[in-house]
Amino acid sequence: MPPTRLSSLPALFLAFGASGCALALGAAVYAGTVVTAGSAAERPASERPAVVAASMTAALESSAFAAAGRDQPRFPSLFDPTRPVPTAVSDVPDAALLAARMDAKAFQRPIPGNDQVVAFYGHPNSRRMGILGLYPKEELAAMIRHYADQYDEANGDLGVVPAFYLIYGTCWPEGEIGYLKDSVVEEYIDYARSQGMLVFVDHQIGKYGVEAAVKRLLPWLKYPNAHIALDPEWRTTSPMKEIGAISADELNEAQALVKQYMEDEGIPGSKMLVVHQFNSKMIAEREKVRADFDGVLLVHTSDGFGPPDLKRGAYSFNSKANNIPLKGFKLFFKSEFEGAGFDEPLLTPAQVLALNPSPMVIIYQ
Repeated sequence: MPPTRLSSLPALFLAFGASGCALALGAAVYAGTVVTAGSAAERPASERPAVVAASMTAALESSAFAAAGRDQPRFPSLFDPTRPVPTAVSDVPDAALLAARMDAKAFQRPIPGNDQVVAFYGHPNSRRMGILGLYPKEELAAMIRHYADQYDEANGDLGVVPAFYLIYGTCWPEGEIGYLKDSVVEEYIDYARSQGMLVFVDHQIGKYGVEAAVKRLLPWLKYPNAHIALDPEWRTTSPMKEIGAISADELNEAQALVKQYMEDEGIPGSKMLVVHQFNSKMIAEREKVRADFDGVLLVHTSDGFGPPDLKRGAYSFNSKANNIPLKGFKLFFKSEFEGAGFDEPLLTPAQVLALNPSPMVIIYQ
């Protein structure tokens, strides 16, 4: 039986098709309410607020919600049908203010040192590979900011920066890699910068190794609001059949490459390098990983879907790696695609922030 992301869950690979081997984890959540691709996502933009409000009302009356306790909904302020739902980022008053932070000087300081990051994950050309494939970037920006607001209200003195998290290098059968067009990545980066947002450019590695993956990602670091990510799960020639892995030495070398590139290109400030993990295999000899490369902020992100206790357990396992102090946490929206894994129930922002240590990068797929 192929391994799954978290061992007690059903297999999640049923929706895999010839287009590539990335997980079939497409989902849509609009303003905190699950919206299937056949509902608000397919309506004209002018009709979506009404559809979302109706979905919120239905969620409030659902038995699942009642079982969770009406005084503790997943996103309390978002389950209010009377609350205005932004339909475009222009409806959000602080967009221009955040955009002003996107110049090079603003990125002299480490983002995770002052702000948390809330990102939506996926492939813009695939409805099955995350929420980014279900909506245009303009609507996604408003949706992400609506989520980021919930964290900003709950995280004390920290700020929140919204982000797109793009699957750039997708692992295909036999470990080949299919790349998202550079023009698409540039389009997202430019738009994100205009809206005060970050972009993560993620590589699934495949058969070509960590060094090759990092070298392919390095040019994106020239953009002030761009950061990069590696997903060891897909460092394999047998995707969907085995979970891949990288070594501590490879991860340290990746950081050294980022550091050297930033020095050679005169890139100021700090850049995040996100690495995903959901089992012990994925980063071999994890205790040897360094997190002291100048200008490189290594973010150790807990991946995997499932019920809250299982996700907390995976995060606790990652938290034991004290040598990598910056942590991230990934959540999975419910998907209408058969076989796609998801979190049930989805942890609230308060519950995510209560993880120890509190994650600085929060990713929704």
